[in-house]
Amino acid sequence: MLRTVSLLALFVLVMASAISVVYSKHLNRKLFVELQQLNKNIDMLNIEWGRLQLEEGAWADHGRLEKIARTELDMLMPNVNSVVYLKP
Repeated sequence: MLRTVSLLALFVLVMASAISVVYSKHLNRKLFVELQQLNKNIDMLNIEWGRLQLEEGAWADHGRLEKIARTELDMLMPNVNSVVYLKP
C-alpha cells in the first residue's frame, strides 16, 4: 500500500516536472520570437533614423537655403557698408 502511494506520488511529480519543462520550453520559444521581432523593429527604426538624418542634412544645406532666400523671399546679401558689428 505504502509502495503504491509512493509510486503514485512519484509518478505525479515526474509528470508535473515534465509538464513544467514543456511549458518552460514553449515560453522560451515564444519570448525568443518576440525578441527577434523587437530586434527587427530596432533595425528598421535605425534605418529610418539614418534616412531622417540625411533628409535633415539636405533640407539644412546652406546652398539650398540661400537659393530659397534669393528666389522665393527676394532676399539679397547686405552691402559691406550697411553691416553693423556689435560688441558684447
